[in-house]
Amino acid sequence: MTIPPVHGAGLGLRRNLLNSLQATTTTDIQFMEVAPENWINVGGRFGKQFRAYTERFPFVCHGLSLSIGSPAPLNVELLHSVKTFLREHNIRYYSEHLSYCSDDGQLYDLLPIPFTEEAVRYVAGRIRQAQDILEQRIAIENASYYCAPQQEMSESEFINAVIREADCDLLLDVNNVYVNSINHRYDPYEFLKRLPGERTAYMHIAGHYHEAEDLRVDTHGAPVIPSVWQLLESAYQLFGVKPTLLERDFNIPPLAELLDEVRHIQRIQAQCDSGFTAQAKVVSG
Repeated sequence: MTIPPVHGAGLGLRRNLLNSLQATTTTDIQFMEVAPENWINVGGRFGKQFRAYTERFPFVCHGLSLSIGSPAPLNVELLHSVKTFLREHNIRYYSEHLSYCSDDGQLYDLLPIPFTEEAVRYVAGRIRQAQDILEQRIAIENASYYCAPQQEMSESEFINAVIREADCDLLLDVNNVYVNSINHRYDPYEFLKRLPGERTAYMHIAGHYHEAEDLRVDTHGAPVIPSVWQLLESAYQLFGVKPTLLERDFNIPPLAELLDEVRHIQRIQAQCDSGFTAQAKVVSG
């Protein structure tokens, strides 16, 4: 059973939010998340502002460029920089994408790893190497993808196999489950049931772009839609209430709208917690 590194509802901290979030407290937002690549070795005014936030809020890190499935050697130098960054800012946890974004150079997109036994062994070995360097467990996020090369197993089988082989945790992105369910035509609720919920360190939720009835694009640039909120509630019912972070990368709305979505996470968490408490009383009674 994974012990969550943080609790409650969180928000991704972007540079254009540094000023507007200054008055917020841990009552408004229980934790924050950043991509370490965007902040390592950042000094000056931005560095001071960031330090002020890490001294006030619990933080987790979600990496962008480790490229865990890449055919190129693992970026050990980056991992050592991340390790130093985590310790400098008392970051609670580190996660990455179950995908790749580099070969001989940076590809600037998250590409799908083939769902094969060979890929399971390869990726799991690289995750174990990363955990050894960082001297801590990490979580791997189920990624959105738009093509599925070499599928010898299902997406859920692949995720389970990697996490089991690597002995790592899961960062469950609920929006990615929904987007993939539309694009690859599967039932998102059945998919959730097949995931290793007991390994979930925390969750992501976000908005996406409705390109067509059979195509959704994971953008983090829009409000969360009702179907994704419903899927989040189902995830809590299956796995228990987990720390959940709202991702918003562009088209940033006024702060009040962002905080309203964070509060919506909190409301669903409270409702599910109440339901679990009521069930426990019935069982014990």
